[in-house]
Amino acid sequence: MADVNTPTELTRVTAEQGREKAESARTDAERFRVLAEEARGLREQHREELEALRQEREALRHAAEDARQAAEEARHATIASVAATADALRTSLAQMQFLEDARNTLRQLRSRKPDDVQ
Repeated sequence: MADVNTPTELTRVTAEQGREKAESARTDAERFRVLAEEARGLREQHREELEALRQEREALRHAAEDARQAAEEARHATIASVAATADALRTSLAQMQFLEDARNTLRQLRSRKPDDVQ
């Protein structure tokens, strides 16, 4: 049997321990590499989701602006419609007043006797 304390055996044991440590470090490094790759993938997925949300928010902002502009145009159209209605009512009232005045004048003329000329 070989003596465990011989320089060759000590060197072999030390080398084996170093190899085991190196293998453990390589295994740990590989685990960290896999975790880093997964983290990169998750980060990219998160970035894509954030970009999609940003684009959706921008589209909603545009839709809200379009709706605001349409509401403003509808408000202006309503104001114009009310103004046109008021103008039509004013014209109708003037015509009715004219017709009423004409009727009153005709009544007065008919109620006079033929010899009542002024």
